[in-house]
Amino acid sequence: MFAAGTEPSSQVVLWGMSEMVKNPKVMEEAQAEVRRAFDKKGYVDETEIHQLIYLKNVVKETLRLHPTVPLLVPRESREKCQINGYEIPAKTRVMVNAWAIGRDPRYWDDAESFKPERFVNSPIDFKGTDFEYIPFGVGRRMCPGIAFGLPNVELPLAQLLYHFDWKLPNGMKNEE
Repeated sequence: MFAAGTEPSSQVVLWGMSEMVKNPKVMEEAQAEVRRAFDKKGYVDETEIHQLIYLKNVVKETLRLHPTVPLLVPRESREKCQINGYEIPAKTRVMVNAWAIGRDPRYWDDAESFKPERFVNSPIDFKGTDFEYIPFGVGRRMCPGIAFGLPNVELPLAQLLYHFDWKLPNGMKNEE
């Protein structure tokens, strides 16, 4: 259970930093927010993480493009049914492709672009009630580690943004 909570969290931190380094305006805004929140203290801790709205949107956008579990836990159909014209026989194992859903242009404008601002004033959250965004699954089989995992992404990201200035190596372009 602990490995399931730390490995995905570190993946999200890496993807989040990668996306921000490739998008300097996003990096700048997230870094400014973190530094404003913690400048009086001089260090980052969990007490003010709830104030970091833009950083939370960065995490949401990171999970939209890079879900830690791209194919959700398989489910088995109890009875024969039809989905979008396809017949699904009873006892068929069905997998939900969270990676494809997060990049589906029917649900997301400019679906392949990293835009944390798409979550500003958006009711979409991690609870799985909006089926266009399910990085933690949905319903009874939703990831039980969500309350453990999110702080293990937000706090390290905030610390990295507070203490260091980040940029791509000389000669490297954002598209690489």
